[in-house]
Formats: sequence, structure tokens, C-alpha cells
Amino acid sequence: MEFITFINFYLVPGIVIGSIYALGAIGITLVFSIMRHAHLAHGDMATSGAFLALAGTTIFGLPTYASLPLAICATGLIAVGIDKLFYSHLRALPKILTTISSLGIALMIRSGVQIVWGVDTRLYSNGISRPENWFGLKIKPIEISTLATVFVLVVSLLAFLAKTKWGKAMRAMSDNRNLALLSGVDNNKVVALTWFISGGLCAASGYFLGINTELKSMMGWHILLPTFAAAILGGVGKIEGAVAGGLIVGIVEELSVMFIPSEYKAVSSFAILLLVLIIRPTGLFKGKIL
Repeated sequence: MEFITFINFYLVPGIVIGSIYALGAIGITLVFSIMRHAHLAHGDMATSGAFLALAGTTIFGLPTYASLPLAICATGLIAVGIDKLFYSHLRALPKILTTISSLGIALMIRSGVQIVWGVDTRLYSNGISRPENWFGLKIKPIEISTLATVFVLVVSLLAFLAKTKWGKAMRAMSDNRNLALLSGVDNNKVVALTWFISGGLCAASGYFLGINTELKSMMGWHILLPTFAAAILGGVGKIEGAVAGGLIVGIVEELSVMFIPSEYKAVSSFAILLLVLIIRPTGLFKGKIL
């Protein structure tokens, strides 16, 4: 196999899908850092965000990219609402109860998507997107847009966490919840902000997954395992770890089709998850232990 062929057919697709996993993994790591529980509805929230973006294009007639901010805001508000309605009264109970409850929320969200949009495959736009030649590299414009937007979102989030008052409050809650509360951090506002950001990142990951492939009501469930694998591989609680983990999982998945049928490439995510939990539970960047 020629090196340029390897890059075009395995490395580039792996980086693109890995960047999408990274967005979801960041949301997972934020939720665990602040709330200390896994969120199994994360994938289906990504699905809802993707279909809300579709609604922006079909109902309101917005251009495809103009519907992304709408989907991010709407999904963020949905995530805050879900927390207020279902998770808030479980915070004083063992965290495993909230984790189990999130599976029920996932089923509710998926059913809602299927009721409104059905179970048929949808597309944001019709037609074939052909790759452009960049000095031998075959890259689609949508792939460049995906990577550029993911980069902007990640850099913006890191700047928000490092420079703003509420970003520092979120970091304080992640490091030492009790000390942060004693220091005057408003717990309710930090939790609401965390869910809004997490929901928005879900919407972005679902949108870019849908625009690079296709929209399906089960798409979020299918990316849940690789997204969790990415978060755990990088180190739960580490934003940079989630990005690195997402890229690694995405590339490994694409490389795995050289040896196994593409229908089974999710096995590679499961293998990564098992290896990390056995060998290095804190992940590459020494995050929190699940």
C-alpha cells in the first residue's frame, strides 16, 4: 500500500471521526468531573442535537451551518432541563443510581427522536461531496470544516475554563467540591453551566457525525462506546486527554478495518477501553479513576 493511500483512506478519516469522538468525550469528562457520575444518555443527546440541526434546515430554512448554533443552544437547554427534572433530586443518593437513571433518559430521548423524525435515514443535503486534491491528499471540504470547527470549540472551551470567573469555578468544583463550596462557588449555577456546555458539545458532535455520514436515530448509541473509550483513555477530567483519546480511538478504529470487517470496528474501541481500565485506569493524562 502506498503511503499517500494510507493517509487518504485511513489516517484522514480516522482524524475526522476522532475529532467528533473528542467533542463527545469532553462532554463526558466535564459531567464526571463536576457531578461524579457517568452519563449514559450522552450519545442520544448527540442524536437529538443532530436532528434539531436538521429541523433548523428543513423547518426554518436555515443554511446547514447556520443551524449548528441553534442546535447547540437548544440541546444545551434540554440538558439543563433534564438535570432539573430527573437528576437533581438524585444528587444526595449513591451516584450509581444517577448513572442507571441516565440510561432511562437515553431511551426517552431516542424514542422522542423516533416519534418526531421516524427511523429512516436522513441527510442534511443531497448530492455527492467530492474530495479536493491538496498536494496529493484527498480531503473533502466538509472534513476541513469539521476539523476547523472542532479546533475552535476546543480552544474556546479551554480559554473559558482558564480565563473566566465561571470557568475557574468549574475547575474548582472539579478539583475539590467541598472547598469550592466553602469558597462561595454557586453549586447550582456551576452544575447548570456544566450541563449546558456538555449538551452543546453533544449537539456539535452529533451534527458533525451526521454531516460526515448520515442521520440515524441510533447514531448516538453507536458512538457511545468509542466516546467513553476516548474519555477514559485520555484521562477522565482532562480536556486535553479527551481530545487525544478521541483522536487515538478514531484512528485505531479506521486502521482496524485493514484486518477486520468494517461492521466490527467498534471492537477496537472496546479493546482500548478494557486495556486502559486494566493497565492504566487514570488514562494517558492521569485523570480521575472511575
